[in-house]
Amino acid sequence: MERLLKLFLSMVCMVFIMSCDSDRERAETVYKRAIHYPQGSMMSINGIKRATEIDSTYDEAVRELSVAYLKRGLPHKWKPQINKAVNCAPSIWQGYRGYNYLWFYRDYKKAIADFDATDTLTPNFIDAPQGHSVDYWRGICYLGLKDYENSIAYFDKYINTEIEESGEDWVEVTAFLYRGIAYFETGQYEEALLNFNKQLQYSRDLSADAKYYKSQIFKIQNKTEEAKTQIEEAINDYRIGYYNNRPYVETLRQIYPEDLQALKEELN
Repeated sequence: MERLLKLFLSMVCMVFIMSCDSDRERAETVYKRAIHYPQGSMMSINGIKRATEIDSTYDEAVRELSVAYLKRGLPHKWKPQINKAVNCAPSIWQGYRGYNYLWFYRDYKKAIADFDATDTLTPNFIDAPQGHSVDYWRGICYLGLKDYENSIAYFDKYINTEIEESGEDWVEVTAFLYRGIAYFETGQYEEALLNFNKQLQYSRDLSADAKYYKSQIFKIQNKTEEAKTQIEEAINDYRIGYYNNRPYVETLRQIYPEDLQALKEELN
């Protein structure tokens, strides 16, 4: 009975697909059915691939197929597929490709090139691939390249724009953290502390990362007791899950318990 029901539903779906007027409508029908399966599963991949065969200009499906290859660790399939999506709709997907270069491949230069190109394609507003301004993403890329001057400049641009348009409490808190790290790396410790404190202000005083860097600064400044207090709090914050991390990949400058413990031992 169950097998007959599945067969009946498949036939209904096929009849509906055939009744659609255009290739795009048929592709959208197949695509919407495919994405109900777990992302990256063969049922999902085969369905999305079928949608792109029906309409090769359907950029949403073309892009979604690249995601499956990306998360399966297949760069030789991901790259040509995401390039097809960018060719279909560059203003939509070029920044997204830059985001992939940044987090999945740590190719900061290619990521910056895509973010720059996206900015050029839409000169009247600031693009926000994956929910964040291209200036925020460029700040992270330049931090990854250890170009601290440019990193600070882009975080300044992003933070100042957010403050002017919406208020400081709308700034993504990791922007303060990363800008603080850039200042820390250039020996501008007071500026670094200001940023780490801002990050703590907007995260309810819970951030293993901010406290870890504050502890390092206090150690450099020979404020041993303050450094010990900060590292103990950093360890506690980490233990309850308040540390900078990302799904699927390691975040930039991610800290681990071993880092915290090593600093604690140095201070003792």
